[in-house]
Amino acid sequence: MQGKFWVIVPAAGSARRMGGAVPKQYLPLAGRTVLHWSLAPFLAHEHVAGIVVVLAAQDEHWRRTDLAREAKIMTTTGGAERMDSVLAGLEALHAEAAPEDWVLVHDAARPCLTASDLERLLDELHDDAVGGLLAAPVVDTLKRADESGRVACTVEREKLWRALTPQMFRRDILQRALQGARRDGISATDEAQAVEALGLQPKLVAGDADNIKITLPEDLPRAERILKARSAG
Repeated sequence: MQGKFWVIVPAAGSARRMGGAVPKQYLPLAGRTVLHWSLAPFLAHEHVAGIVVVLAAQDEHWRRTDLAREAKIMTTTGGAERMDSVLAGLEALHAEAAPEDWVLVHDAARPCLTASDLERLLDELHDDAVGGLLAAPVVDTLKRADESGRVACTVEREKLWRALTPQMFRRDILQRALQGARRDGISATDEAQAVEALGLQPKLVAGDADNIKITLPEDLPRAERILKARSAG
């Protein structure tokens, strides 16, 4: 495979929507923390050269984890927005990663990534001109609401996908995309959106819909069911 593979995991977010004092990436999940599960596929993969975990300035939890002693992991301090944290991660990699190396960005609170999905992403994108992301086709009927909370219309779901992570781009493309988005005031909610603003078209790689992100309290028991079912299987 051409170029090395690096991983950036933005983990500087708060526990605001989870309603607790502990950031969601440090919550217990199936005998480990959410963050342990999120990092596990990358720590186990032989082609991942290194991982940058981007922490909040006031993070007091990281140093208490076993992850803090992993040789494959380095840390840096993030910013107010996801884009700022990923740019901080890229800066931390500047001396290590060549412009043509691949960088995979993965959510710290996405603990159900499978090794097979990671492998598929690397296989399908390693010689791609742009890069891309794991995504799942939308299968539910979608409704657009009006201001009163009533159905305004039914949205055609054909060709609609849910964006997942990791999202994988060459280091120089990702850096140019995020710097350009910040300069132009684009509030990109994922890396692919920033790359799209360069006029490029990231490739969609089909991933498991169970690759969920822990956002609300009810997501935690769902993730536990997914992980335990896989272990039992």
